[in-house]
Amino acid sequence: MDENLVIARILDANLDRSREGLRVIEEWCRLGLENSEWAENCKQMRQEIAQWHRLDLRKARDTLHDPGTHLSHPQEEKRETIEQLLQANFCRIQEALRVLEEYGKLYDLNMGNAFKKIRYQVYILESDLLSSYRDQKLKKAALYLVTSSTENLFKIVESALQGGLPIVQYRKKNIDDIIRLEMAEKLCELCHKYEALFIVNDRADIALAVNADGVHLGQKDIPIALARQILGPNKIIGRSTTNPQEMEKAIAEGADYIGVGPVYATPTKPDKKPAGLNYVQYAAKQCPIPWFAIGGIDDVNVTEVVKSGATKVALVRAIIEAEDPQKTTEELLKKLKVK
Repeated sequence: MDENLVIARILDANLDRSREGLRVIEEWCRLGLENSEWAENCKQMRQEIAQWHRLDLRKARDTLHDPGTHLSHPQEEKRETIEQLLQANFCRIQEALRVLEEYGKLYDLNMGNAFKKIRYQVYILESDLLSSYRDQKLKKAALYLVTSSTENLFKIVESALQGGLPIVQYRKKNIDDIIRLEMAEKLCELCHKYEALFIVNDRADIALAVNADGVHLGQKDIPIALARQILGPNKIIGRSTTNPQEMEKAIAEGADYIGVGPVYATPTKPDKKPAGLNYVQYAAKQCPIPWFAIGGIDDVNVTEVVKSGATKVALVRAIIEAEDPQKTTEELLKKLKVK
């Protein structure tokens, strides 16, 4: 077969592939996020790519005899969440752009550089969009489950997720890393199935390994800057705080959210003196980033916490030890005025 014809067919197929993927992303930016800037960015890239889709390349197309039209993979046949859909299409675009960059060098001296620039623009858009997607979920989330040692953990967590739980933090002390990693992987997959955020306690390395949405750090854990270096700019980093000074420090260091507490005495943190509702009231007036009241909160005293100004709460036993985690989650969300 004529080598030039083969190159033309490769370029034609990947020009289509990159434009199709960008259109998928553009629709979500326009109608899902209502972000005109990102939608316009996608449109501009599509139009720039279209300028390279010349008539000679289109004429080289031979869909009838293309063996690739029948190739598929099970992962391509199902999308469980919007995030999966977006990531799949970003990967598709980036792969196509790389092909265009390399084979384009054989077609036109300027084509390789043009698609290299577009590829980096797509990387930036992906970073911004996925980061924004997590941020939106974090801002909307009112209820946050921190896990504890218990039998049937996965069953309990899934039941709560079915009740609308938006965030889960995997917290487990004194356990071998290989087991911690395995548990985190399973919980991460479970949370993402229900489009909930998954956070790993303390361990940025484990969070990175399982593609968690972020990490939660205590006052004695690694600095936020180091966690950011490990996880990159798009992941969520939370910090526990017990007083206004720790709050201000966490905000200054770039925390995406903070824990405010412990509000009440709790066996989870037996060495911590309760910060009380005064700190909750302070956070309600002074904290500019998302914050979760935490520590000894249950389905009874949550009303008192809400009256003190909290719109988001994190808890452990109220869900983990509930007879019906799904129903308890639904009732807590109602008390937090989440529809």
